[in-house]
Amino acid sequence: MTETTVSRSATTPRWARKGTVVLLTVALALVVFGTTTQTWLNVTLDPSDVRVAPLKVAGSKAATAVTALALVSLAGALAASIAGRVARWIIAVMIVISAAGIVSAGATVLADPLSAAQSAIASATGIAEGNADVQTTVFPVIAMVAGVLLALSAVVLLLAGRHWKQNTRYKSAAAAAASGTGEGTNAEHEASEDLDEIDSWDSLSRGEDPT
Repeated sequence: MTETTVSRSATTPRWARKGTVVLLTVALALVVFGTTTQTWLNVTLDPSDVRVAPLKVAGSKAATAVTALALVSLAGALAASIAGRVARWIIAVMIVISAAGIVSAGATVLADPLSAAQSAIASATGIAEGNADVQTTVFPVIAMVAGVLLALSAVVLLLAGRHWKQNTRYKSAAAAAASGTGEGTNAEHEASEDLDEIDSWDSLSRGEDPT
């Protein structure tokens, strides 16, 4: 580890370390995505008939946008680990917008669960705009809480990004590689010259004129 890396690690607060911030944002995006695979709505098609099993509606069906927004946030969090300062601002704004969409979608489901379940009801019964008893689970709330924390993590990303300095070792490595390439080219040129001389002797031994 170079002195530049040691000094940078010493001056970077623990909360602002790149790995910590990126992993936190990734974890929150995965939590949101995970909730969409769980049951958001329990739908009883005929409340008067206890023999009818409730229809379980997953979050990916009740709020289709949440899945896509979670994946966008996940991709943004991963990209932030290698992004520059300007790109991090763009990524942070993208994550905040996605988080706002996640919270909005969850609130819509909680406010009107019957409307959110209509697609699943129509698929099960073949009747659009059908009536049913719809109960929400805890997963829309978990998605909304994770969405709020996701927006906060985007703010933390911007604040922490000020402590992330570009590592000069990559430039040094690139320069060394370029220098090595130049030396390698000279060596190959000298080798090709030697090889040409050998070929010339072989040609002479075969009675050919190499010139």
